[in-house]
Amino acid sequence: MKAWKIMGNLALSSFLVASMAGHNAEALSLDELASRHASASYRELVDFLSLPNVATVGADIQKNVVWLDQAMKKRGFRTQVLANGDKPMLFAEFPGASPDRKTVLFYAHLDGQAVKPAEWDQESPWKATLKHRTPQGTWEILPLEQLFGTSVDPDWRLFARSSSDDKGPIMMLLAAFDAMKAEALTPAVNVKVLLDSQEEQGSPTLDRVIRDNLPLLRTDALVVLDSPMHPSNKPTLVFGNRGIVSATLTVFGPKTELHSGHYGNYAPNPAQGLAELLASMKDENGRVTIPGYYDGVALDNETRRIMDAIPDNEPELNRRLGIAEPDRVGGNLQEALQYPSLNIRGMASAEVGDKARTIIPATATAELDIRTVPETPPARLFDLLKQHVENQGYHLVAKPPTDGERQQHSKLASLTFLEGSASSAAVRTDLQAPIGQWVYRAFEATFATEPVRIRMMGGTVPTGAAVEALQAPFVIVPLVNADNNQHSFNENMRLGNYVDGVKGILGLLQQEF
Repeated sequence: MKAWKIMGNLALSSFLVASMAGHNAEALSLDELASRHASASYRELVDFLSLPNVATVGADIQKNVVWLDQAMKKRGFRTQVLANGDKPMLFAEFPGASPDRKTVLFYAHLDGQAVKPAEWDQESPWKATLKHRTPQGTWEILPLEQLFGTSVDPDWRLFARSSSDDKGPIMMLLAAFDAMKAEALTPAVNVKVLLDSQEEQGSPTLDRVIRDNLPLLRTDALVVLDSPMHPSNKPTLVFGNRGIVSATLTVFGPKTELHSGHYGNYAPNPAQGLAELLASMKDENGRVTIPGYYDGVALDNETRRIMDAIPDNEPELNRRLGIAEPDRVGGNLQEALQYPSLNIRGMASAEVGDKARTIIPATATAELDIRTVPETPPARLFDLLKQHVENQGYHLVAKPPTDGERQQHSKLASLTFLEGSASSAAVRTDLQAPIGQWVYRAFEATFATEPVRIRMMGGTVPTGAAVEALQAPFVIVPLVNADNNQHSFNENMRLGNYVDGVKGILGLLQQEF
């Protein structure tokens, strides 16, 4: 087999490959190669999307594993089903591994979010539907057969559950191997693939499955094929994700609800106390005021330069979000995501609206979530939060206070902390790490432009468990359109992104590490 290697900053859009099919060599550009094999994979993609894959339904997950096992074998992969209760995972390895090449493990997930079919603007979430946007901005259904024709508009979209999250990227990888097989190309790296079956449940077993199969999965680097691209739709690389933990804060008032006429101005109101306590945690700019909360986070000039180069259109973002001004935790969106957050995700005390009564409630509760970064371990942030509550004069109890505690302490509260699994931990790869340089060179050459490099994405994906178990650096390589409606109804994949995804993976597989 011939090896088509990417060297330096060669613009691959003009790089020609001699096709091995037939006696006459046919010159194909990388764009043509990606387009040809993306198109050839559409029927298979539609078939794949027809399989329900809700993460909680074991029987459906198993059907997806069987389908993928066959699809990987068709491309020449050696496969192995990894035991995981009724939701097995799938491992695949491309033959011909060499000790002279680095090994890269590609991670994606085969499971999907639950659906409410009535919310979807089509016959079924499991029946892939081709649509185009009308001049009025609405989506109009096209005959599916047009997807298999020769004049496919890159702005058309395929609507189905998991079309973008995450079956689309899996099929892009398979189509890239179809292209390499057609051109008798061999990857420049040793390729392994791990397909998770419970990512949409937070990958609770990923750490164990990896550790049970560590010799099989051992790798030099991890590439995560998940998440949406930057809204500019420019080639995107993500080097980290924040972690997540949660806490419940309850302020206790009187033993029972009281008539506000009889006891107003006398019995302290826990809702008022909770509001004051929460307000003490942040300033008017949205910055956490708890001493030491941001300690450890440091941004050097090169990191700031890379973040400043990200083409975020913040006025447009603010317009879309419906806000006049953002919080000022950082100088811009990207800088803000480098710090841990403290978010009130819900509050409750008695009733509101038509159910509201003239009472002093007995309790008031706030649910909090904390997005962590590698410099701010969850345990340290929780200790700081606990100390802050105590510094406001509250005595913390582990359960509803006793009569004795009520007599002794004027301010009573409980604070419980739920730390996430290893899969929800914050992790980050240095922007200058070898894996980052490898992916950056490949994408810069493939797309003849500088990729968007995101140091930390705001959300949480289950890379923590894989990174901890494998002890390998990682990069998230998003390939799908940012407005794909993932996790919601009308999830979709833009066909231009699908073709570019095949092209990007081809370029990555041919870049020497």
